[in-house]
Amino acid sequence: AKAQLGGMLLALLGWVSSCVTTFVPLWKNLNLDLNELEVWNMGLWQVCITQEEGVVECQAHSSFLALPPELRISRLLMCLSNGLGLLGCLLAALGLEGWRTCEDKPGRKRRLLLAGGVTLGMAGITTLVPISWVAYNTVLDFWDETVPDIVPRWEFGEATFLGWFAGAFLAAGGLLLACSARSTRTATPLAPACRQAPAARGLAGGHHLHPKNADLVI
Repeated sequence: AKAQLGGMLLALLGWVSSCVTTFVPLWKNLNLDLNELEVWNMGLWQVCITQEEGVVECQAHSSFLALPPELRISRLLMCLSNGLGLLGCLLAALGLEGWRTCEDKPGRKRRLLLAGGVTLGMAGITTLVPISWVAYNTVLDFWDETVPDIVPRWEFGEATFLGWFAGAFLAAGGLLLACSARSTRTATPLAPACRQAPAARGLAGGHHLHPKNADLVI
């Protein structure tokens, strides 16, 4: 039960972090040497300029096809990750031991928990892949010797680190849930006594009948 609870908390934290990473424009940061009062931030959906006064101006990307390949693929993978994370959390929640859903079918609960864990693991992978791809290209562009030194270079944004944590939390939560599902007992519990048929109860306690009652029956 503790492993399931810990895995569920990690999965929820990872899913929320992944959703935040998808939509915040903080995947890349750029400081201009000519104007240090402005900071450029790029995300999957828009580019924002933060000025010294705290004014933030954002503009959406003009065209999806005009984006670099890593940003186009990252959009799709991050949206897929958010959907898989939500589906995995719902499946895992139905399979938790504390929920009364399908209590009389432990095998089904185990399969739901296992499916939720696997889905969450896939969500973690689809989060780590685009984040790592964008980070890798950022490093290559930063150390590109063919670009003059006076040209500003993009650096890691806060969303990059948040995305790595989100992917790790999703994968860890899914692994815990999947492992707890395999260790769950699949034996069907005995039916409680209150659900036995009246005839069965009468036969079970027949030796306690009063003799007068027996004569009436005859």
